[in-house]
Amino acid sequence: MVYIITGGPASGKGTRSDILANALQIPHISTGDLLRGIAQTDKNIQEKLTRGELISDEIITKILEERLNKEDCEKGFVLDGYPRTLKQIDYLNQILEKLNKKIDRVIELVVPDELVYKRILERKKCIRCGRMYGIDFPSKIKNVCDKCGGKLEVRTDDTKETVKKRIDTYRENSKEILEYYRKKGLLKTVDASGHSERIIQEATEA
Repeated sequence: MVYIITGGPASGKGTRSDILANALQIPHISTGDLLRGIAQTDKNIQEKLTRGELISDEIITKILEERLNKEDCEKGFVLDGYPRTLKQIDYLNQILEKLNKKIDRVIELVVPDELVYKRILERKKCIRCGRMYGIDFPSKIKNVCDKCGGKLEVRTDDTKETVKKRIDTYRENSKEILEYYRKKGLLKTVDASGHSERIIQEATEA
């Protein structure tokens, strides 16, 4: 089983990928998490992430391939954050061919713009561990992190202007990728404004 989860800002890719992966009992592989993990020991990657620079397709693909070759991925995986370009699609197809696997479904999470703004502008981040909370996934105790007990604060870098830019950027950059998978008959669009159970239902039906 191989599922790709994609979507714009505040579509809940990470959280909903976790839920789907747990339901299917396969790992959730996030390229963002992989890079942040490697950055802890790789100074070059750490500096690039700190400066906001793009990591090359070759580096990301190498890191991803090493992760997908691990034993826990034998039954499949949920992929979040990759591919983001047509070139990365080619790389992923090569990796899957080596692993003798195929993509079962590409799930695009869609959310109305007004809800995107609400989710982002009202979300909070733990100042200690960085865990995110929002209107769909609030902390058990107000302004206190469930994981480490740290204080939750609204992100100051989230503004209406930056949110609009991120929405526009996603739509422009995702056109070719979504069209590629649509022509392959793999793309399924899911309304992610409601409960996460819908995503599990859509995936298992696929």
